Amino acid sequence: MKNLGEYKTETFPLSRISTIDIGRTALKKHHIKALVELDVTDARKMINEKKKLGGKISFNSWLIKCISHVVEEFGQIHGVRKGRRKVVTFDDVDISIVIEREIQGKKVPLPYVIRKTNEKSISDICSEIRGGQKQSINDESDYVLGEKKSDFWMRFYYAMPGFIRRIVWRQIIRSPFLTKQNMGTVMITSVGMMGRINGWVIPTSVHPLCFAIGSVVKKPGVIDNRIEIREYLYITALVDHDVIDGAPAVRALSKLTKLVEGGYGLS
Repeated sequence: MKNLGEYKTETFPLSRISTIDIGRTALKKHHIKALVELDVTDARKMINEKKKLGGKISFNSWLIKCISHVVEEFGQIHGVRKGRRKVVTFDDVDISIVIEREIQGKKVPLPYVIRKTNEKSISDICSEIRGGQKQSINDESDYVLGEKKSDFWMRFYYAMPGFIRRIVWRQIIRSPFLTKQNMGTVMITSVGMMGRINGWVIPTSVHPLCFAIGSVVKKPGVIDNRIEIREYLYITALVDHDVIDGAPAVRALSKLTKLVEGGYGLS
C-alpha cells in the first residue's frame, strides 16, 4: 500500500446513527422545495427593543411562533398521510427543533420537540428552548432533549442492524400518530445561526413540513421607492406534495412572509 501520510480515525457519538437513518428514510419523501427571502429589518429592531426592556424573547422563538401561527391557520400543510387516500391533520402544532450540545467532546445536534406551539407565547417558547440548551446529558436516553426516553429501548435501537432501524423509521412516518408522538409534524433547523451563509440551505427531512433557517444578510432593498440597506433572512421550506398541492402551500408561505415582515406579535 502506498504511503497515505498521517491520518486519524475517530468514533462519532451514537446520536449520529439516528441522523444517518433519518437521512436515508427522508429520501423517500416527496417534498416541494421553496426558497424564500424575507425582510426582517423591522422585526429585528423590535426584538432588540424588547430585549433591552428585559423581555424574554429571541429571534428563533419569535420565528417559531410565526410558523406555528401559519400552520394552525393552514392545517393541511402539516398533515400526515395515512394509507392510500387519507390525511390526518392535528390541531396541535408540535415543532421539532435542533439544539447543538456537546457529547463526548464533540458538538452534536440533538432534537427537541416543542409541543403545542400554537398555544404558547413567544416568551414560553424562548424559555423552553433555553431549558433544552441547559438539560444535562448523561446517557443515550437523553439524546432526545426534553422528553425522557427509556434507556433500555434507546440502547436496543442503537444495537439493531441498520436495515431494521430504517424499517422502524419507515413505520413511524407511515403512521400519523407515531409521527406526532415521536417527532412532531414540523421541523425547524436553524443552520444559519451557526455561522454566516450567504444563500439557502437545502435540507432533507422525514417531517411533512420542514424549514431550514439560513443567515440574516444585509443588502440593498426597495422601500417606498427608495433603495435602503435592509436585513434579509434566507428560508428554505419543504412541503409534502403527497398531502398538499402547490397553490395552498404558496398561500401558506405568503402568509408567513406577511407575518414575518410585519413583525407579528412584536408590537
